[in-house]
Amino acid sequence: MSSDHRTALIRAAQDGDQAAYQQLVEENTGLIWSVVKRYTHRGVESEDLFQLGCLGFLKAVQGFDPAFGTQFSTYAVPKIAGEIRRFLRDDGMVKVGRGMKEQALTIYRARVQLVDQLGREPALSELAQTTGLTPEDIAAADLATASVSSLQAESRETGLALEGMLGSESPEEGLVERVALRTAIDRLPERERKLILLRYYKGLTQDKTAKILGISQVQVSRLEKKTLQALRQELAE
Repeated sequence: MSSDHRTALIRAAQDGDQAAYQQLVEENTGLIWSVVKRYTHRGVESEDLFQLGCLGFLKAVQGFDPAFGTQFSTYAVPKIAGEIRRFLRDDGMVKVGRGMKEQALTIYRARVQLVDQLGREPALSELAQTTGLTPEDIAAADLATASVSSLQAESRETGLALEGMLGSESPEEGLVERVALRTAIDRLPERERKLILLRYYKGLTQDKTAKILGISQVQVSRLEKKTLQALRQELAE
């Protein structure tokens, strides 16, 4: 499907054209199912997950604006996954505490304020100073509540990007694989999850990560290698 054709369908669907929306669903069924399959074996029927995915897809259609400068699939995948995850979370299968959600809201507001003031994305230290939260609190809240984030930032020490674990050459499949990676990270024990976020989402050195986690740099190095191996094994299954 050409981008112009897709944009025309999206605009028609946004104007209430149900046939245009149905055509978009039909032409993106493979993408929706690719996300759904990452959430099977959770005690919910696949068809029910697919319907949730379609709801997320509808929200993506309604909210998409070509002026965003992103591909529609890039915008849609987090929406599809988010709708499924929201259901699983509300149903008690994924736990995000109220306190964590409140912290995430505080961080979001501070980030918007700082972007407006600085004209750029604020550094972790600047967010910490503005919110009064520790870098570890910010990292944990971001990972627990954020939608799928970019995993392209490389560690300055190792040069190893988490995205390097993902072997898909298809852009859309690559997005789905990133959803799978985030899900795998969410399943890690708390300390390992924070380590991965600090190292690969926040780009901190092993030394700074060690200080935040209260362990030695050597322990961070060993734990990082062990955790990356565990993530690779889960993604390979």
